[in-house]
Amino acid sequence: MRNKIFISLFILLAQLALSSEAVAQVSPTWLMVKSDSCRMAYNFAEAVKYSEAAIESLDSTASQKAEEQLLLARNGLNMMNFCSQPTVVAKQKFELKDFFLFYPLKNFSWRKTPNQLDSLGGDNLSRAIYIPDGTKEIYYSSKDEEGIRNIYTTHLEDSLWSVPTLINEQMTSSSDEIYPMLSPDGQSIYFASKGLYGMGGYDLYVSNWNKETNDWDIPVNMGFPYSSPYDDFLFVNTEDGKYSIFASNRECGRDSVIIYVLEYDSMPVRKAVTDISELRALAELNPVGDHTRIDNDSAVSDEGQQDESIKLYMDKMREVRALRDSVSRFGKNLEKLRSGLAGATAEEKSSLMAKLEEKEMMLPALNDKLNTAVRELQNIEMDFLANGIVIDAHKLQAEADKEIVGASTGYTFSKNSFGPELHLDIRKPKASFDYSFMILPEGRFAENNTLPNGIIYQIRIFTLGRKAAVADLNGLSPVFERTTTSGKHAYSVGLFKSYKDVLAHLNKVKNRGFRDAQIDAFHNGQVISVRKARELESKVRTLFMIKIFPEDGNSLSEQATAALRQHSDKDLIKGVESGSVVFTTGPFDDKSQVDALVAALKAVGVENISITETSSE
Repeated sequence: MRNKIFISLFILLAQLALSSEAVAQVSPTWLMVKSDSCRMAYNFAEAVKYSEAAIESLDSTASQKAEEQLLLARNGLNMMNFCSQPTVVAKQKFELKDFFLFYPLKNFSWRKTPNQLDSLGGDNLSRAIYIPDGTKEIYYSSKDEEGIRNIYTTHLEDSLWSVPTLINEQMTSSSDEIYPMLSPDGQSIYFASKGLYGMGGYDLYVSNWNKETNDWDIPVNMGFPYSSPYDDFLFVNTEDGKYSIFASNRECGRDSVIIYVLEYDSMPVRKAVTDISELRALAELNPVGDHTRIDNDSAVSDEGQQDESIKLYMDKMREVRALRDSVSRFGKNLEKLRSGLAGATAEEKSSLMAKLEEKEMMLPALNDKLNTAVRELQNIEMDFLANGIVIDAHKLQAEADKEIVGASTGYTFSKNSFGPELHLDIRKPKASFDYSFMILPEGRFAENNTLPNGIIYQIRIFTLGRKAAVADLNGLSPVFERTTTSGKHAYSVGLFKSYKDVLAHLNKVKNRGFRDAQIDAFHNGQVISVRKARELESKVRTLFMIKIFPEDGNSLSEQATAALRQHSDKDLIKGVESGSVVFTTGPFDDKSQVDALVAALKAVGVENISITETSSE
């Protein structure tokens, strides 16, 4: 109703076309508001006009927002040429907080966020991850280090889940992607994005699996009426192939959603819709009202589609629970009557005693009825046992207690239950090579001999006519190799950002037997004199950030937190990087403070630590 009123108010406004003279007399802000209003009212042509007028009145540095609005309006105008005409079976309004539980999916499969995969959570729309029991591949939405939601995937490898990775480049935008859902055959993935080609808010997209490239294809906007200028998300096709279902806030407030149930159409016919009124009517997705089209077996999860014996068992469970509730309430009423006797007058006591005796005579019959129902339930369980049928009483009880919505419309929405807390054994990310200077029991060559940009100092240990062996390094790490102009092999240790730091390590290298060790300097990978490097260094400021990847994948230990407080007053920020939780602290401009903090963290058992450096002249 809210959006219908909103649209009606702006239909009139959108029809008042401005002349070029009138446009010149209004502010760019007013033009942008008008453009947005027309777009939300499905009047994309007028939205384009207002955005273009706003851009003309703004300079290039201030027109970005208007250009973004123009792009959305043009996208909407283009998508009017490719509109589907689905048959709508039902639609029902639900609270945003748990609307997904009313989808006909497997029970106990929605896992609340924050959780192990989506550790930050906290989004208005993205509130759970769908992970059915027995699944071997998970697709989910989680925030990256910049707070943007991307789609990640992890799969089961023997007993461990793989390190989560981004799904691919084509399905990753500069804004959020949420609710990735596989098709029943696993060959398509549906998701919502507000960063890909769309007309505003979250639009719905589908990507198909490409067997030749062994990857997901470029996603395609599903177009009208699935996508709209509002938020549209969580699209699924039911496993029986009868229905397509998605949610949207196009006709309700932001604290609610409407779930739309459509007849599944494997080959939708698309046609152009040029009339705005027709487009709005299409976007409303009103049900056809033909109950013969409805199959309510598809409206409940697999656990709800049971044979007659299971249904009989669930009915008896409901009866036992109802009788137990009745006995409990009856007992509480008796206690209330008894407690009332103490302060009652003689006349009141007589009346209360009569009521008490009457109800006490009724209680045995109620208990007998309960005992009979319990015995009947136990007999059904014994029959199951005799016939080798294994039942999960907890799941069946939850199924029996489900909330049912929409029965009066002919299509029944049955509410599932949340699944248990998520516990996945995830393979630890492969540790990256540590390029900090170290003296080890056995020396190590650097994995990559390319020097980073900026000023770098190294300690040259020797030059050979042959390639060096690990034994030649005498425990030094990391050792870099470069070929001299004469074709010999020069070996240097360390990556030092300051002359002070390299000088402090020079004697350590000489004491390992390399008496002729000397300092070399580089700028952006090119050899320069040490004197020149020191001149450049005096003009450079280096900042350090420390990243900590927790062992349990979620939080730091109390000892680690205490070490951070003791050695630093910098803020600690929790984020996500490549699907893994990371804690970042800094910046520091003193390398010795960084080294002391890293040493303190390692002393309390924190191993997965990385240091990033940024320099500016």
